[in-house]
Amino acid sequence: MIELPETYVLASQINETLVGKTIKHAIANASPHSFAWYTGDPALYGPKLEGQAITSSNPGTGYTCGGNTEIICDDFVLVISTPIKYHNPGTKIPKTHQLLLQFDDDSHMSCTVQMWGSMLCAPASEIKNSGHFANSHLPDPLTNAFDENYFEALWKNAKPSLSAKALLATEQRIPGLGNGVCQDILFNARIHPKRKLEAMGDTHMEALFNSVKTTLMAMKDGGGRDTERDLYSNYGGYRTILSKKTIGSPCIECGGVLIRQSFLGGNIYFCELCQPMEG
Repeated sequence: MIELPETYVLASQINETLVGKTIKHAIANASPHSFAWYTGDPALYGPKLEGQAITSSNPGTGYTCGGNTEIICDDFVLVISTPIKYHNPGTKIPKTHQLLLQFDDDSHMSCTVQMWGSMLCAPASEIKNSGHFANSHLPDPLTNAFDENYFEALWKNAKPSLSAKALLATEQRIPGLGNGVCQDILFNARIHPKRKLEAMGDTHMEALFNSVKTTLMAMKDGGGRDTERDLYSNYGGYRTILSKKTIGSPCIECGGVLIRQSFLGGNIYFCELCQPMEG
């Protein structure tokens, strides 16, 4: 799954590069993957998409939710939660792919599933009403609809025993916000990932709300995170504070040791001094 900042970057780059191109050939599921999901029979993607022109792209805000890139064609919408790569005419395309589009100028777009991902293809009305995106009505955290009152309700409706990481990054309470981006959000709010909501007060809630907004915006404006690649296979310009790239480096605030631990089915990164369990 890609996360919210990268969907914004991908949608913008697709609008710059792919809009106006017509799909000459499409193939889905050429390299079967146990955790690659399609709409119906992937063998029908070719007949559906061939001859369709790319008209626009959204960062999961038109039909679905954050964490997806929506590519709108003449009659169909592609909803993609995997990395997307563009290949200029004459350049090498990957041998392994779960979706490959060839355009009328012989450039290509490919999707290759890493852990899991969906590449849905259906008319817009079916995507809207499919039931696949139960959280499609939730506000994007980069919009004004995601305000302090909304976040306060989200916090107070959660179980008090929930951890800060679980509030942010489980059950898609905040569309497109996953385990990757939540590390820097929690660091900037000075909140330990394991800290329970019941052990925090209004000051922590305000700090976390502000960090969600400002950290995600910085990631988007930076062209995505430096741990993720964009449409052209370039790493993003936002330098992560806490990620696999920074383990072994001192904390940028206090110089202390950065910790990596397993928690809730993934890794968490934190600084024990800057993100105490108490206080």
